[in-house]
Amino acid sequence: MAKPATLTLELLQENFVICRLSPSSSLPSWAFNGPFVSITKSSDELSIITIDNNQLPKEIQCERNWKCFKLIGPFPFDLTGILTSVLNPLAKAEVGILAISTFDTDYVLIKDINLQTGIDVLKQNGHTINV
Repeated sequence: MAKPATLTLELLQENFVICRLSPSSSLPSWAFNGPFVSITKSSDELSIITIDNNQLPKEIQCERNWKCFKLIGPFPFDLTGILTSVLNPLAKAEVGILAISTFDTDYVLIKDINLQTGIDVLKQNGHTINV
């Protein structure tokens, strides 16, 4: 079995929020802030991940206090094991995650309360963390 990939991850400094809106909602202007925004629409919901500037409308259902790691890429689409090398150690340490993939790379969000554990576990597994 091949050794898991060792990667460099950049910890984005902002705090992030994950919001759930109705699938029929239009895209709000507050969604487009910060160095990372993810918008996903399904038949059940419109999910928005953006920086938490504490200025979101009160009626929006949100999950706050997330930190975001950017895996330094880009990675070819046929390269396997990238996310696994990050997610498996976090799962073994019982650190919950939210993973998002883009054309070039992947992002992994973890709750702020688990940040130091996450950093320690990833470093112990050979990854480099740029903070």
